[in-house]
Parts: sequence; structure tokens; C-alpha cells
Amino acid sequence: MDPNTFPTKGNLILAKNSLKLAHMGYELMDKKRNILIRELMGLIDEAKDIQRQIDVTFREAYAALQIANMEIGITNVQTVSYTVPVEESIRIKTRSIMGVEIPLVEADPSGQAPTYAYYSTKESLDQARQAFEKVKDLTLKLSMIENSAYRLAAAIKKTQKRANALKNITIPHYTQLSKDIADALEEGARGVHTTEGHQTEKEQGKLIVRLSRTEIRAARRCEEIRSVRAAFAVLSGFDFIQDFRKNFYLFKGGFVIICKVFVKKM
Repeated sequence: MDPNTFPTKGNLILAKNSLKLAHMGYELMDKKRNILIRELMGLIDEAKDIQRQIDVTFREAYAALQIANMEIGITNVQTVSYTVPVEESIRIKTRSIMGVEIPLVEADPSGQAPTYAYYSTKESLDQARQAFEKVKDLTLKLSMIENSAYRLAAAIKKTQKRANALKNITIPHYTQLSKDIADALEEGARGVHTTEGHQTEKEQGKLIVRLSRTEIRAARRCEEIRSVRAAFAVLSGFDFIQDFRKNFYLFKGGFVIICKVFVKKM
């Protein structure tokens, strides 16, 4: 049995504090979930917009590339493509949204000078190069947004699980525990008052018995006193001189009774 479930005032205070903390945690998880959902919805809308731009730019770039292939030839276009340098200016950083780390991709702006000669190419190749550079920038931005959306979705799922655990398990548990401990303490207090009441009734009964016994003793003493007085009254009516011989034994018996009474009294 868990010691924290014993019906004591200390455990009641702990249970109430835990319940208060659980409510605060649930409110915090709920706010975090709402903020993450708003951020995710914004990223989804932005990703849709960028995806539309990429589709349009890709169509324009491939159309210009086809024209360049027809004007200067596929072989010359491939030769020019080998002169395009590898992109090495991409930098990946992170930023935090409610404790969730999401990527922040940065790169140098496009628009560098072409790596081929103008006299051997056509304008269509310049248009294709510019379109593909734009596609590159949009693809970097889209990858950052999609990765951020994926991480936010995972964080929302985890936050939802924690909020549900607090709402459906932790909060009901501490609510019931606080109620049980409070009821047990109240029942214990009632039992103490009832016991004290029974003890008081028993003491009153004992006092009544003592008083009854005292009254009985007092009544017996009164009877004995009345008997002694009656004996003295009998003895006072004797004529010892005239009836000494006749009443000697009667006097003797009465005297013995009087002596016995006084002995009992002592």
C-alpha cells in the first residue's frame, strides 16, 4: 500500500497540492498545444503557397530550357551546366517555438554572374538559369517549412498525449484521493466524538451507582440508629430494682444487642 494514501492531514495536503499542480500542468499543456497548432496551420498555408510557386517556376524553367536546347543544342547546354558551381552557402540554424526546436535554413541570395560566355549562348539559356535559381531558393524554403511542420506535428501529438493523461488519469486520481482522505478523516473525527460521549455516559452511570450505594448505606445506618434508639427506649422503661431478677436476662440480651450495633458502627 502506498504510504501517501494513508488518511492523514499531511497526505491530504500533499494530495491537494498535487491536484493543483496537475490542473496547472493541464492548462499549460493545453495552451502549448493551441500555440503549436496555430503555428502548424500557418506553416501549412505557407507551404501550399510555396508549392504553387515552385510548380509555376518549374514549368517556366523547363519551357525556357527546351527553347535553349533547340537554339544552341543539347550538347552545348550540358557543357554549360558543368560550369555551374555547387551551392555551399547553405547554413542551417534552429529556433524554438514553445520548446520545440525547428530548423532555420539560410543561404546567400542568388543572382551571381553567369559562368558562361554571352556570345555563345542565347537569351533562353539566361531565362532558364534564372528560373532554376528561383526554384532552388523556393525549394530551400519549402524544405525548411516542411521539416518544421513535421516536428510541430510530432510535438502536438506528444503534448496531446500528456494533456489527456493529466485530464483523464492524474486529475481524477488525485481528486478521488483527496475526497477519500477527507472522508476518512471526517469519519475518524466522528468516531472520537462518539467514543467520548459513550465514556461520559459510562462515567455518569458509575456516579449514579455510587450515589445509589451511598444512599443504601445511609439508609441502613438510619435503620440501625433507629433500632438503637428503640432499644434505649425499651431499656429506659425497666424498673431494675423491682424487677431485677425477672428482667435480668432481658436486660442482658438488650445490652448485647446495643453493643453489637455500636461495634458494627465502629
